[in-house]
Amino acid sequence: MQPLKGKIAVVTGATRGAGRGIACMLGEAGATVYCTGRSVRGKPATGNRPETIEETAEMVNAWGGVGIPVQVDHTVEEQVKSLFEQIKSEQGQLDILVNDIWGGDTLMEWGKPFWEQSLSNGLLMQQRGIHTHIITSHYAIPLMVERKQGLIVEVTDGDSLGYRGNFFYDLAKVSIIRLAYAMSKELLPYNITSVAVTPGFLRSEAMLEHFGVTEANWQEGAKKDPHFIASETPFFIGRAIAALAADPEVKQYSGKVLSSWNLSTKYGFTDIDGRKPHWGNYFDRNVENSASYLDSFPFGVNF
Repeated sequence: MQPLKGKIAVVTGATRGAGRGIACMLGEAGATVYCTGRSVRGKPATGNRPETIEETAEMVNAWGGVGIPVQVDHTVEEQVKSLFEQIKSEQGQLDILVNDIWGGDTLMEWGKPFWEQSLSNGLLMQQRGIHTHIITSHYAIPLMVERKQGLIVEVTDGDSLGYRGNFFYDLAKVSIIRLAYAMSKELLPYNITSVAVTPGFLRSEAMLEHFGVTEANWQEGAKKDPHFIASETPFFIGRAIAALAADPEVKQYSGKVLSSWNLSTKYGFTDIDGRKPHWGNYFDRNVENSASYLDSFPFGVNF
């Protein structure tokens, strides 16, 4: 059964991590998924990372959907505008938009007060992590307004206002939650739902490398950090968002911030390895000093 068959989705930042997992699981549910990002074969855009949007689109196909890669730098307004003109021409509709652009991993300086950090890096983090979401929604929403239906998902880090261990990182991720809330108010007359969704401790490609493990032996990472045992694959948040998109009553969540683990409890899905990780419960019971814990990572635990 593919509840999203015939639905058209855009997943930004689909090159790797949560974005790739979300694109694949929307494909598993039958959607046609436009996978956007900057890295294409032969032209990596993020250091030496090997992942590309073409690979993601091929994975969407393998999971049962239709993957369409489109190279887009979402800081460039004309490229974003062109993306949605293409979608309108090719599909005539847009049902799901997932804003997952981040691009701040190499910009963060943990363990320093913000006035001792690079101001240019901190402001660039806001441009990449917030402005891109606004630009993308600005051009995507008119396609939804035309049909008075749609779902917008803002991918964030954390489902509360608790401090995230770094001033600029915290500002970006909390702003995304507020962005989803503010859009929900303006979209109310158009029957369009806007939510923020967070993964738990994400077992992304970068995090696996950080712990020196692969997905096949990921549990070995718990020898370096016992909390890694509560991690989840990027497909877990993907199934969370697919479940939301398939729920005819999804409008009840508009304006809220939701989590992969609570949505798993609500909808009954598992991670692709059969587990049902619950980062919220684990964190509350086992992580005493959240800010200190976050300081131990070169990037947030959700990316």
